[in-house]
Amino acid sequence: MSAVSIDAETVQTLVAEAQQGSRVAIDRLIRQHERWVRSVIYAVTGRADAVDDVVQQVWLRVWQRLATLAEPRQLRSWLYTIARHAAIDFCQAEQRQQALAERMEAGGRVPAQGHPGPLAAAVGGELQAALLQAVQALPVIYREPFVLRHLEDWSYAEIGEVLGLAPDAVETRLVRARRLLREMLQGKVEL
Repeated sequence: MSAVSIDAETVQTLVAEAQQGSRVAIDRLIRQHERWVRSVIYAVTGRADAVDDVVQQVWLRVWQRLATLAEPRQLRSWLYTIARHAAIDFCQAEQRQQALAERMEAGGRVPAQGHPGPLAAAVGGELQAALLQAVQALPVIYREPFVLRHLEDWSYAEIGEVLGLAPDAVETRLVRARRLLREMLQGKVEL
């Protein structure tokens, strides 16, 4: 699909119309950015066979979240974030499936979902309690972005938007939160 060149003012108008529910506007935005989004996905996954599946997820997420785009001039960076995260999600899901397949081929047992053995349940419960306690002990400036990122699966941009921070500041706070958690959990659990 070839890109259709449109200026920034037209993009803003199209975004506003798409946010109002115009299918014609969203179709034009897709045509304008389709090739570029596909390139982002390929750059992250490195797999041409994955692009079609991931691009569908991207446009679905765009449609679902378009109302959250407060600044239409930032459409391209917003799309980049969505495309990158969708590609990363795809890669992580593929890795999990591959690891499961390798365990099954090696003759390893796959634990039944929801039915861990007694030792695994005890260790898991202790780990979960220690982690919860450590997260609760984090200073608020670190706990809030940590919870939004790791429990709610928000992007850095979304976290930055609600907390009034640049994405770099969000990343810095997340790095510090993880370091504090490691320090708090050191010696309490096997990491």
